[in-house]
Amino acid sequence: MAEPITIFYTQFYDSPVGKIAILTMDNGQDYKKPNTFSDGSMVSLSEALDRLAAESGIKGLMLTGQPYIFAAGADLTAVPFISTFEQGYAVGKGGHTAMKRIMDLGYPTLAAINGAAIGGGLEISLYCKYRTIARSVPAIAFPECFLGLVPGWGGCTLTTKLIGPQKALQLIIYNALSQNKMIGGKEAFELGLADRLYEGAEFLDESLSFLMSIISGETVVERAPVETGEISGLISKAKAFVDARVHGAAPAPYRALKLIEGACSWDVEQGFEEENKALGDLIKTRQCKSSIYAFDLVNRHAKRPRGVPDTKPRPIGKVGVVGAGLMASQLAHLFIHRLGLPVVMKDVKQEFVDKGVAYVRGQFAQRAQKGKISESRAKYLGGLVHGTLDSADFADCDFVIEAVFEEMAIKKKVFAEVESAVKADAILATNTSSLCVTEMASELKNPERVVGFHFFNPVAIMPLVEVIKAEKTSDLSLATAFDLAKKLKKTALLVKDSPGFLVNRLLVRNLCDCIAMVDQGADFQQVDEALLELGLPMAPFGLLDMVGLPVAFHVNETLNHSFGSERFPLSQNFRKLIEAGQTRIYTQGKTGIVDPAVEKLWVKEKNKTFYPEQIREIAINSLARETDLILKEKIVEGAKEVDLAMITGAGWPFFMGGLTMYLDLAGITPKLLQKVFFGS
Repeated sequence: MAEPITIFYTQFYDSPVGKIAILTMDNGQDYKKPNTFSDGSMVSLSEALDRLAAESGIKGLMLTGQPYIFAAGADLTAVPFISTFEQGYAVGKGGHTAMKRIMDLGYPTLAAINGAAIGGGLEISLYCKYRTIARSVPAIAFPECFLGLVPGWGGCTLTTKLIGPQKALQLIIYNALSQNKMIGGKEAFELGLADRLYEGAEFLDESLSFLMSIISGETVVERAPVETGEISGLISKAKAFVDARVHGAAPAPYRALKLIEGACSWDVEQGFEEENKALGDLIKTRQCKSSIYAFDLVNRHAKRPRGVPDTKPRPIGKVGVVGAGLMASQLAHLFIHRLGLPVVMKDVKQEFVDKGVAYVRGQFAQRAQKGKISESRAKYLGGLVHGTLDSADFADCDFVIEAVFEEMAIKKKVFAEVESAVKADAILATNTSSLCVTEMASELKNPERVVGFHFFNPVAIMPLVEVIKAEKTSDLSLATAFDLAKKLKKTALLVKDSPGFLVNRLLVRNLCDCIAMVDQGADFQQVDEALLELGLPMAPFGLLDMVGLPVAFHVNETLNHSFGSERFPLSQNFRKLIEAGQTRIYTQGKTGIVDPAVEKLWVKEKNKTFYPEQIREIAINSLARETDLILKEKIVEGAKEVDLAMITGAGWPFFMGGLTMYLDLAGITPKLLQKVFFGS
């Protein structure tokens, strides 16, 4: 379905200081379908500017958007079809040519940023001489480097010249590569992107008055000169940040660094020309196409999860959490933070309960200290968690989730205790990372109420929840789980009840290869560094430390018992670490420095030499084979679900496009499996 075309509508206002042209960007939709710029939109802009050129006596121009939306940037739907430098160059040239006509108008121009301004939407505002912004604006950002591009319609050049390289780097590099962080109206004003900050109710009227005062000469806007003397140091620091995030595997942020550095000395025309060349080079890359695919997965496909029953979900008024460890405490905090519901947290010792409750309340206290919520709100939310040692306190809970140790016997016992205490229609959920949900529910009186609800650590950051349908899970339980995930602002994915489910099965498959290579002579650091060069968000052994060795070993054991030692071998060295109580591979807080205890315990079976290319080939080929098996076994609906899961559950970067897209575009699946995953 084609994106609606954003039209530039023209009106004229006979103000006390003369005729003012008002251009309103509007695609005819509500704020849920924001303005975007397609070829048709650029034609509409040119036609609107032609009308202004034919109109006499214009004293000023105000550019604004439809209610709640300024503009969300370029229409990206055509990007996958661009395959040559010339086509990408033309995209940049067309945007610059159309928007620069605003800059060349012979009278004051003002962009009244009344809503979200992202990418090209923020760029078009920079062609105006002045800008106002509403305090209520929720999203100001340049997401291009996150998407395998650069702000190529003037963003790198004009932002740097307006607010200086340091702040431009913050917007274009640091924010984009920090999970596409966006800023609000107040912060945008403080950065210098706007000349005035107004409240929402009278925003357009005040913006128009500001423009009139400029036209009359009553107001003169003065801006501090841009400092560029420290540019070399700023660029070096930013490059180190980029290296840490993408490890050289994505070209876009490195190109953006060059454009920002160049903008400090180039004139506007040269800056625009370099942006055109950058778009010509980048739009056709694998990383860009993967990013656009990933963006569509997360922003469209994820919002329509497959397999959701057409059943009205059960309303949830109170939540129970079994366990008070770190994972359980994170879950309790999430339910209160997102839903504002009371939560009962139970464990077997009072000291565990007290620690869990303190964690939850401490999280809200920290939000208050940072000014994100008031102290009174923090106290109220913290008061919603109640600790207990008695399952009877779950009596009025509508949804109870267990997050205790990964042992089937323990989880069965927990569920039996909870079932005896809760209402007949309460939903029971398990946060198990690998165990069979069907078996877990098998001895209950009402196994149909049990559903898998698997979060990823850290809970507050990782978007994915694997929703597992057991053999007898009812449509009501499943529908409630999906509804709850949505209200928690998580991405829910239906996964077959199979050992390790989806993400952990793939991650442990990769971990087994990494451990096997170390057993045979590779170094931990060597394996990590080789795989980081693919662009992975975290090195395998760094991820192992974060997950915890005991948890990872347990999942490894589960998969080994289910699928055999050929695919999921159990390293005796890994076992020795667990038996010795070792919790980390690397020295605490120093990834890359192996803990001396690990060095002492780990006895290498061979003294084989591994090269980075060989390490990558072994790991990636195994992932391709395991993915093929996962799709054949219908663990999830298709390849898109695998990609969505790896992006939202394992943190795979957009520029890799998820796992199957990467394997296809990198030529792994055609070579290894004589097929592609795309479309499966």
